Amino acid sequence: MQHNHATSTKTISEEMRQCIENCMRCHRSCLETSYHCLSMGGDHAGQEHQGILRNCASICATSAEFMMAGSSLHTKTCSVCAEACEICAEDCAKMEGADEMMLRCAEICRECAATCRGMAAGHRD
Repeated sequence: MQHNHATSTKTISEEMRQCIENCMRCHRSCLETSYHCLSMGGDHAGQEHQGILRNCASICATSAEFMMAGSSLHTKTCSVCAEACEICAEDCAKMEGADEMMLRCAEICRECAATCRGMAAGHRD
């Protein structure tokens, strides 16, 4: 079973291109929010919240890379990515003292989750 094919031989669909962009945007937002929350201290700097932000950033980057590489496994990474983004969005939005940056991160996570769900549903290219 081949898990990888070159994307240079075919064009990435607009749906996948949007998902890649959303994943990269979410990756950046989660990392920026993580550092921002560290400076806030308290629960914002706690291991649980920081872990959620960092894990979300990591799977977003991985999912984008799998899609850009043309991996047939992108449906699996996108499924996990959607779940991680939903958890991150909820965590950022519900945290006491959530500020504009955290609420924006939650919004970006929700957008990423939505497009990743579409990719996880079986979109191949």
